[in-house]
Amino acid sequence: MNNISFGQYRAIDLGIMAFILFAAETLTAKAANTWFPGELYALSPSIAIICIVMMRWGGFAAVHALIGGLAFCIASGATVQQYVVYCAGNCLALIALVMFKALGKAKVKASVPLTIAFTAIAFAGAQLGRGLVSLCFGEPINSLLMFFTMDSLSLVFAEVVVLISRRIDGLFEDQRAYLIRTESERRREQLHDDFE
Repeated sequence: MNNISFGQYRAIDLGIMAFILFAAETLTAKAANTWFPGELYALSPSIAIICIVMMRWGGFAAVHALIGGLAFCIASGATVQQYVVYCAGNCLALIALVMFKALGKAKVKASVPLTIAFTAIAFAGAQLGRGLVSLCFGEPINSLLMFFTMDSLSLVFAEVVVLISRRIDGLFEDQRAYLIRTESERRREQLHDDFE
């Protein structure tokens, strides 16, 4: 962190996360279309990565919500309407940020039930967002339910990925707090070494 600014670090981190999301979403969408074209259920890594980015950088995750929708639509050969539904709808996943305002990031990260709830709220927000945008295009009201049922595997996947990410130091953690913590630990170790 000595050679780059905090803003540069954030931009690099967000860029890496965006690349991972785009690649993973494209691969899963292509695989589903190739191997399971008739399946009603879909598996998407978007919510898992959006949740991790929300924890790391807050509202910057809106960019990743758009990227997830864009990657899915490109890989699926979507219509213009579907691009709008998935890209705009995914952004409602950011409703989960209210948990950070109410409880703080550290508390959500430290508690398994709160982490599960955070991920579930992000999932529900994205599905609700897609459903509401679909209604604006004149789709029937049951399209709301369709998004929830079609993507139910994605919720399970997101919960597992986010819970695993909690156990990896610094992955599911506010990055400003993480950098302060690691710098403090580094200085304590250096001070300890100097006295030996």
